Amino acid sequence: MKIMNDRLKQINHRLADPNDEPAVPKPAATVLLVRDVEERGIEVFLIERAAKTNFGGAYVFPGGKVDLEDASGHLSEICKGTSDKQASAALGIKEGGLSYWVACIRECFEEAGILLAYRSDSRNFDPEDQEENLRFVSYRNRLNEGEPVLAEMCKKEELFLATDRLAYLSHWITPKVEKRRYNTRFFVAQAPAGQDAIHDGSESVNSVWIKPEEALKQQKKGKLLMIMPTMKNLESICGYDNSKELLEDKNSINPYDIATIEPKFFMKDGKYVGLLPGEKGYEDH
Repeated sequence: MKIMNDRLKQINHRLADPNDEPAVPKPAATVLLVRDVEERGIEVFLIERAAKTNFGGAYVFPGGKVDLEDASGHLSEICKGTSDKQASAALGIKEGGLSYWVACIRECFEEAGILLAYRSDSRNFDPEDQEENLRFVSYRNRLNEGEPVLAEMCKKEELFLATDRLAYLSHWITPKVEKRRYNTRFFVAQAPAGQDAIHDGSESVNSVWIKPEEALKQQKKGKLLMIMPTMKNLESICGYDNSKELLEDKNSINPYDIATIEPKFFMKDGKYVGLLPGEKGYEDH
């Protein structure tokens, strides 16, 4: 049982009207972008949400809702490594699973400026010169402005989305107390060596590469505000010596063993109390 303290109240939670029916969770995808550090271990990329946005003030991973364009059948033509059948089976759904992988890569590009893709000769994509880099900055800006240019970009630049570089990590559903709810699939991926991660300056106002263990320490001190899914996913990537070891371990997990987690929050003595599945009292609320 966790009590929402004053620091967590600084996060911009948009709570639902208790008299209304709970909102239907929208499909979403989030990525834990990791990189190796010289002294052994990994760092993860966190962005600070702008105050005006949902969960404003919190440090989170790049991600967002699955767009209609992400679910378009023709996008499978620009993906390499994972089919819709494989993706859907991993998520335990009939079809459309690949849209989560596509959304994850798109959101990573929009919010972190990192594009997980292959060139037509199967090399990892990294901008080769300033001219190419500027072209992709333009694509990123257009995506952030809401233009559905992902497929156009891939076809024009002869790229394939690297869906096989994402390891499925966890499944969280936003609690019913929130006005906006998401059915979120979390993934983990290694950041390409030749690309620099940077927040978009609009929906996110700050960013940091940090060891997951250190991030959790900073959260306890109140220096990094976080929501529960962020903290729990950070805990799941602690203790690894490098990205390769982490990804091999997560890829070895049977996706059917990945449980769906929907926290429950309720008022007790004037404060919100949160419970996770399996905790005492969870089934009573």
